[in-house]
This record gives sequence, C-alpha cells and structure tokens, in this order.
Amino acid sequence: MANPWAGEVALVLDGEGRVMRLTLGALAEMEAALGAGSLVDLVARFEAGAFSSRDVLAVIVAGLRGGGWRGSAADLLSAEIEGGPLMAARAAAQLLARAFALPEGGG
Repeated sequence: MANPWAGEVALVLDGEGRVMRLTLGALAEMEAALGAGSLVDLVARFEAGAFSSRDVLAVIVAGLRGGGWRGSAADLLSAEIEGGPLMAARAAAQLLARAFALPEGGG
C-alpha cells in the first residue's frame, strides 16, 4: 500500500500493484531521460495540463524505479497500466505533487 506522506503513489502494472516514489536518484534519472528543460519546467507543464505522453512515461518510469522496480521505459511500451493513459497521467501528476510538496506546517 502506498504511503502518500512518504511521497508514494500506487499503480497497477500488468495486474501487479506497485508503489512508486520519486527519490533523488530517480529524479536525476528522469531529468537525464527528458533531456532539455528542468524539473520546474516539467512540473509547470503538468500544472498547466500541457504535458506530453513522453513526460508521463518519464515520470512513471522514475517513480517505479524509485520504488524498487528494475525495468526500463522500453518495458512499459507493452505493459498494461490499470486505468490506461488517464490513470498513468494522474499517477505521474500525483508523484510530482508529492515529491515537491512541503510537509504540512513546514512553511
């Protein structure tokens, strides 16, 4: 079960429940995979609803890897994500929001 207070988001991949989390290493890997731009640019695209499927894929892969998964983006090309692309986009947005949110009361 995913712990939102730890920045975790649940995703069902090929019928198996996974916990995703954006660790610093996963974030660095994601930034390298996306090439140009910064994480701030990526977050801004999600906030504006202007993200691409490439953005979603990069965030999902990073989150899965941060959660201990050892696959790659290529492995997700034929994977079944429960809820389809919409659920993948929602999970990616949740991951970003949880990774960069300040704890309550921690101004």
